[in-house]
Amino acid sequence: MSEVVYNRLAMLRAERGISRRQLAEALGVHYQTVGYLERGEFRPSLYLALRIAEYFEVPVEVVFSVEPFPRLGGATASDGERSA
Repeated sequence: MSEVVYNRLAMLRAERGISRRQLAEALGVHYQTVGYLERGEFRPSLYLALRIAEYFEVPVEVVFSVEPFPRLGGATASDGERSA
C-alpha cells in the first residue's frame, strides 16, 4: 500500500504570488524540497507540514490530505438544483 500525501502547496503559492525559493527560505529548506513536496515526491515531516500551514495561516488539512482534493471550479451535484 502506497502512502500518498496530497497537497495544495502550488495553489497556495500561486494565490499569494510566492516563489518556491521564497517559501523555501521562509521555511529553512532547500527550494528543491518545495518542488518535491508539490509533485508528491516527498512527504513532509509533521513539523514541516505544521510550519507550512502556519506560514500560509491555514489549518494543516487545507494544505495536506491523504485523499485527493476535489477539483476547484468543477460542477457539483447541486449546480442543477438551484432555483432561478
